[in-house]
Amino acid sequence: MSLYIVATPIGNLDDITFRAIETLKTVDIILAEDTRHSKKLLNHYDISTPMRAFHEHNETQKSTEVINDLLAGKSMALISDAGTPLISDPGYVLVSEAKRAGVKVVPIPGPSAIISALSASGIASDSFSFFGFLPSKQTARLKMIQISAHLDETAIFYESPKRILASLLDLQSVLGDERVVCLAKELTKSFETIKTDILPNLIEYLQADDAHQKGEFVILISGIGKDNKVVGEAQLDKILPILLMEMGASKAAKLAAKITGIDKKHCYQRVIEL
Repeated sequence: MSLYIVATPIGNLDDITFRAIETLKTVDIILAEDTRHSKKLLNHYDISTPMRAFHEHNETQKSTEVINDLLAGKSMALISDAGTPLISDPGYVLVSEAKRAGVKVVPIPGPSAIISALSASGIASDSFSFFGFLPSKQTARLKMIQISAHLDETAIFYESPKRILASLLDLQSVLGDERVVCLAKELTKSFETIKTDILPNLIEYLQADDAHQKGEFVILISGIGKDNKVVGEAQLDKILPILLMEMGASKAAKLAAKITGIDKKHCYQRVIEL
């Protein structure tokens, strides 16, 4: 009665672990995000275990059924199309319910696009935050970028090929021209590309050839340096007194946050201190 969370290759099929193969061969059922996609992996390793479709559109509905089968003594493995399940993929509802039901949940670690990109990016890896996919709507995307703009640590996002150029242009509008960013795409595949540079150069790279915009991207943004923090704080000190002459504390803090990109709570705290 165990649920195994099995990481699968993100591109190169040789990246799967021996333990993952053995687990997928011995469980009663494999829960796959896309059974047709996963069939290629199973065939490659002569794995004949039955599969069930388990994806974002049926997770809530199917979780109870899966838990009942687990409690009845069956063992199951959860896999996503690529990488580690639950990381911007289905599985959270199932794992949460399994834990509540007393089902043993066992991680079988392996490939992860986030960690692979971070390890080869040349950007600080000692502390980072992962935000999943950037929002598709520009207003929400800019807001998310603003949130990450003043982090002391590396910020990591996923992005699709159809929005990668628009997202980098939005990053430039918020972060300016000097912030170091890494674009990593098609990791472990034939056309793997990992480019670490300032935003104008990365935008130029994307615009130089439409093929450069193809593939699934990981975006890594370097944390703000001490010099940038000082500049931001100095700008805040300059504009807050002016804003307070025209409006109340809350509105002044909100507007200052938009202008500087500094967190609104921090701006409000500075208003109080004036």
